Amino acid sequence: MDAYRTRLIDPFLDELMQAEPAVMLVGPRAVGKTTTAIRRATSVVRLDRAAEAGAFLADPDAALRTLAEPVLLDEWQGVPGVLGAVKRAIDEDPRPGRFVITGSVRGGLSGETWPGTGRVVRVSLDGMTIRERLDRTDGPAFFDRLIDGSALTVPADPPDLRGYVELALESGFPTVMDRSPLRREDWLASYVEQLVTRDAAAIGRLRDPSKLRRFLSSLAANSAGVVSDQTLLEASGIDRKTAQGYERLLEDLGIVASLPAWSSNRLQRLVHSPKRYVIDAAIVATVLRADVDTIMRDADLLGRIIDTFVLSQLRAERAVSDCRPTFHHMRDVQGRHEVDLVVEIRGQRVVACEIKANASPSASDARHLAWLRDKLGDRFVMGVVLHTGPSVFSLGDRVVAVPIAALWG
Repeated sequence: MDAYRTRLIDPFLDELMQAEPAVMLVGPRAVGKTTTAIRRATSVVRLDRAAEAGAFLADPDAALRTLAEPVLLDEWQGVPGVLGAVKRAIDEDPRPGRFVITGSVRGGLSGETWPGTGRVVRVSLDGMTIRERLDRTDGPAFFDRLIDGSALTVPADPPDLRGYVELALESGFPTVMDRSPLRREDWLASYVEQLVTRDAAAIGRLRDPSKLRRFLSSLAANSAGVVSDQTLLEASGIDRKTAQGYERLLEDLGIVASLPAWSSNRLQRLVHSPKRYVIDAAIVATVLRADVDTIMRDADLLGRIIDTFVLSQLRAERAVSDCRPTFHHMRDVQGRHEVDLVVEIRGQRVVACEIKANASPSASDARHLAWLRDKLGDRFVMGVVLHTGPSVFSLGDRVVAVPIAALWG
């Protein structure tokens, strides 16, 4: 507890606990859900431990009634029936701050069949950001600063390109951040192995770990890209139905995410395919067996690592951003125009971002942003080229180059 690093969502969670009867933290295993949740609990039940899960398997309603509140129900998927018991308890007594629920599986948490609908507020916890590591969690989120016109602060000694790759490979999993590079590689390799064997099997949808491993490798090699399903099928050697099941599985485990394609009635002929990501750049490197030197020699992989790393920093701020951003990507069907990240602000205004492994971006690097600005007119708030250099500078009307380090500056 003494070594706890404040997370960006901590104030948001505290507000929710004062207003809602139950809050659920979801996210990949080992991103710090239990560590964050336990600070808000009087009673703790770890449902992935057989000795503690027994009473909840037998009679979850009775088991809940014996506990002092707030109650932390850790790894709910160990006893899925506990969600129904939480629902019934809230129906009887909807006082705020009664339950904190954590889970490493997203599956079963959507649609009308989930018993927590309307009773449990879900919050995603992403990997730890550089901003959190540096204890700079106070102050507005990045997109709030852009919209308000706040000055963007860059650290006095920002990383160079290699430094950004090194930061990306340090990972967002709190338990490995302070380990030596060799020990961190060992932990990440073990994490991936358990992911494709134990974790996948635990939710009952794994038949062949070797095929899942190949599919994850295909996704890692194409992280931060719009890749056709056929490309993934050929690279992993599996059929379409198997691939669809594996992708849902990895999404449920929180390891793979996607940006939906953006659409607008002002633009025609945009692609509808999502942009897929492996959520942690260090996992990408681990799966592909790539170290810093390997990445620096491979321009395509370098771009994917930087893009994946930047998105992981921005994703963690979504829940705490006052402007309520939603993330998309954009590409037209002819490939003439594409934007890495299109951020809708409350469904009306747009901030567009390009992510470049480039220390001195030019107007050419912002040409797609300028094109989108001209198409959208007043809806376009700002275009940002996030780059690996040290300075903030203008690239035209409402288009600015911003160092990636300004995300935590």
